[in-house]
Amino acid sequence: MGPPNPRQRFEELYTEHYAAVFGYVRRRTDDPHDTADVIAETFTTAWRRLGDVPADDRARLWLYGVARRTLANHRRGESRREALTERLRAELAEWTDGPAEFVPDTARAAFMRLSGDDREVLSLVAWEGLGNAELAQVLGCSRIAVRQRLHRARKRLAAELAADDPDLARYGSRAVSLAKETS
Repeated sequence: MGPPNPRQRFEELYTEHYAAVFGYVRRRTDDPHDTADVIAETFTTAWRRLGDVPADDRARLWLYGVARRTLANHRRGESRREALTERLRAELAEWTDGPAEFVPDTARAAFMRLSGDDREVLSLVAWEGLGNAELAQVLGCSRIAVRQRLHRARKRLAAELAADDPDLARYGSRAVSLAKETS
């Protein structure tokens, strides 16, 4: 009788050693989701490297080694995610205390009354600093379409600002001229 096909070999490996690998990983993690992720990655590695898995009882030891390295990778990834989360929280705190305070409530309210598409176009230009070519790429349209959409969004924003009757001059001469175009 010849060697089993790869699928059969993997199924036998999985059936025979799942409980041992599960116990090994579970004793080293606190979160059941982490346990499941590490076990899945361990057996995925075993499938990809089936030819490297020893055929005898050393298979269990080989799987422990894979699980050990997978746990280490998982922990490093968690550490990186936690560090990134902390950095993003700090940046968000700076932004919350920063630029939003400089936008008057009337301007913020006018901006929020715009459609989602208008807000997106204006945000990409004002906050992300995109030019027309970049904006066209992000939006998936031509530069001509971008210019039209941007012009119309600015006009609608100026109209919303004018509806609240603030001093449009503080938003710049462009806001005043756009408001005049809409009246």
